[in-house]
Amino acid sequence: MSQTDSPPVLVTGATGRIGRAVIDQLLDAGVPVRALARRPEEAAATLPATAEVFTGDLTAPDSLDAALNGAGAVFLVWTAPPQTCADVVARLAAHVPRVVFLSSPHRTPHPFFQQPNPMAALHADIERLIAATGLESTIIRPGMLASNSLAWWAPAIRAGEAVRWPYGAAETAPVDDRDVAAVVARTLCQDGYIAGDYVLTGPESLTQAAQVGVIGDALGRRIAFEEMTPDEFRDLSQGTAPSSVVDMLLAAWSAAVGQPAYVTTAVRDILGTAPRTFRQWAGDHASAFTKDS
Repeated sequence: MSQTDSPPVLVTGATGRIGRAVIDQLLDAGVPVRALARRPEEAAATLPATAEVFTGDLTAPDSLDAALNGAGAVFLVWTAPPQTCADVVARLAAHVPRVVFLSSPHRTPHPFFQQPNPMAALHADIERLIAATGLESTIIRPGMLASNSLAWWAPAIRAGEAVRWPYGAAETAPVDDRDVAAVVARTLCQDGYIAGDYVLTGPESLTQAAQVGVIGDALGRRIAFEEMTPDEFRDLSQGTAPSSVVDMLLAAWSAAVGQPAYVTTAVRDILGTAPRTFRQWAGDHASAFTKDS
């Protein structure tokens, strides 16, 4: 479907894993794209040449005006402290008719998503701000992203070591970033999704230990999984993640032990195709777990 005559879509978080994939999806669909970046030279070097890069920062709402003028929709990924949320949302409402917001499944009635979570509280505040403006909006709520395993487990796997991790029996339903991006792109450039609220998951519930095993299958070797205590995880995470995030993850994994993950059909419902399995994701990203990656 060619939409080159449609107004451009502004993508925030443009150099992140989801934002970058959304840009590719939109360009493939013939939708003009604007990419918001704090460091435009760096962004331009990594983004497709057909994406128009604009300088802007969510911490400085007035810096967004140039990118917003003439845009038809915004994909909002909040990547800043919360202080400027209200001003940014007001700016969006003054310039564009439509926003798709990347939120989290904090409303989902499953213990994994009901633990105290500062990011979820921020997302809820932004959702309320968007609703109060009257903007046409769609809320996208990915569950656990398959790509988290790159940050969590790839270093040990590349080093040929066992994966040591807490709550190996905790079950999640990892969703492929590419499926999230495809859903975002569809809701940005096609009608029928205004006021939509979608929780996106992969198609199956897997324990964390089983996910490591699937990565091992993709590499053709067994990867040992060793249980780590929560306190060991806290010590390991010092300096790499805020303590509130570490506590949230530990509480969520603890709550997910012994029960299947929350699984939805939203990806299939919106795209008309089944979501990728974690096994497919691992096979496509096997090189990221090898020494030469």
